[in-house]
Amino acid sequence: MSVSPEQLQQIIEAALMVAGSPLTIRQLQHLFAEGEQPSSADIKTILVTLMERYHQSGLELRELASGYQLQAKAELSPWLSKLWEEKPQRYSKALLETLALIAYRQPITRAEIEDVRGVTISSPIIKTLMEREWIQVVGQRDVPGKPSLYGTTKTFLDTFNLTHLDELPTLAEIHDLDRQEAQLQVQLEFANTEIPANSPDEEITTSTHE
Repeated sequence: MSVSPEQLQQIIEAALMVAGSPLTIRQLQHLFAEGEQPSSADIKTILVTLMERYHQSGLELRELASGYQLQAKAELSPWLSKLWEEKPQRYSKALLETLALIAYRQPITRAEIEDVRGVTISSPIIKTLMEREWIQVVGQRDVPGKPSLYGTTKTFLDTFNLTHLDELPTLAEIHDLDRQEAQLQVQLEFANTEIPANSPDEEITTSTHE
């Protein structure tokens, strides 16, 4: 069954609304029967049209590392967060430091992270970051013991509304780990992501935006 250009746009818009995760152009093509799939150029045109249409609204269509996602604008989080009655999330300072170091200095080994932080990284921190699919092993350092090298993933980019790593603020703009952590914290709050906290002296409490 063929669809009109208007229906095509409606289908793509609805799919982006209900998907709950980024969709690629190929995934959008698979919504249609074989032989009736719109071209990638047609879908791209519709995506650009939707981006322009949502520009003045409370929603935005963003191109992320894993595809396109329709989402609420981050600046509206102080109001939208009131839809959730949960207590403010408490995120491990150690976890945020570790994630920031991996994001900005990748590829990096566990020992190198510990050298910068001056403390040992607990195994649950690396396990949590791996389970969230924010980091992955990207190789081994060519030194005795062949320690694993860690880097970020497409899921990390999607979580922080990035398409490429070069969209991260430069280290010249972010002068210390505390400021890096603050930026990660804000992004995680709006993503409504739960992270298990470590001991109380390593925890920080988010703002009321969550």
